[in-house]
Amino acid sequence: MKMSATSDIKRPDVLHYPDPKPEGPLQPALLGAMRCTLDTEQVLVMLHEDRELYHIHLKTFRDQYQPQGATEDHLVQSLADVSWRLNRIVALETSLLTLNYSFRDLPAGLLNQSKALANFSLHSQRLSRQFERTVAQLRELQKARRSQEQQELDNLLDIMEVHEEKGQTYKPSTDGFVFSEAQIQSAIRARRRDRLLDETHRAAA
Repeated sequence: MKMSATSDIKRPDVLHYPDPKPEGPLQPALLGAMRCTLDTEQVLVMLHEDRELYHIHLKTFRDQYQPQGATEDHLVQSLADVSWRLNRIVALETSLLTLNYSFRDLPAGLLNQSKALANFSLHSQRLSRQFERTVAQLRELQKARRSQEQQELDNLLDIMEVHEEKGQTYKPSTDGFVFSEAQIQSAIRARRRDRLLDETHRAAA
């Protein structure tokens, strides 16, 4: 499935955590910490970040994509993680641009700053591509699942109609169907609407 441009991908609203605040002699250490942050895949929520905000951030993705099953849940988790890391890069870039250097340290400081910004840009591009690939994979998976669910629902309604015509009681769970009563009733109403529309169109023809 081909993806549209990046701007067409709707990302859930995300929460912003406090920016790291560099001060005085900690500036060189901050640049090293930034590089370490980007290179360490295992570290997602850093010490200066709020874990509760991260879980709220994750919930926005779960609410939008409504994952079902381990694979979909994993992909939604990946989307939230990549988005969190992209937001972190923005925060780090902002902090980097606010660093102040003494006249003596200015040349070396600007050089390090330039290298760090270039590194941020590369990581941001890589993460953005990863986000797009994951969205595409998730959409394909959910499309296939929903198609299969609809086919199974149609089969279930066919079986229920046969039993209804014979005046027999039918329990979907007997044949392994796991749809809720709400899902079944919704499918029944949708089928009735479709048939009514078909009859209306035939009558008007």
